[in-house]
Amino acid sequence: MPFTGAHKEKEIDGVLCRLVEESISVKRMEFLKKLLEHNGFEVKVEENTKSEEDKGNAVKSYNLWVTDVLFNPVIYVYELRLKTPGNKIVTPAYWPSIGTRRDRQGRAGFLLGIVKKENRLRTLYPYLFIEVV
Repeated sequence: MPFTGAHKEKEIDGVLCRLVEESISVKRMEFLKKLLEHNGFEVKVEENTKSEEDKGNAVKSYNLWVTDVLFNPVIYVYELRLKTPGNKIVTPAYWPSIGTRRDRQGRAGFLLGIVKKENRLRTLYPYLFIEVV
């Protein structure tokens, strides 16, 4: 009986690969490919073409795979195992930094909820956020 987990795997060019992200933009694909190759992973890119029925043109998106089937981006990012090309540690704030939707201050979409909750807590409980000089 094959293992049916939450992680997608696929054989590409005779090599079993693990999905990192799917349906991503060209900019995001290039960013992740450069980051993962810098950390010693062999990266495979698969192009998707989905036609938008309302506009009538094809939108290009990509699936990004690595040949290490044990790779899990969440674990690698939160255990600080990855490094940037400048040899700095990749943090959860850095991982979605390119090719994702951002607010006016340049924060990634998933961080907005955290910032809004923190601001609300600061308003309700200011004594919890005393800054030490």
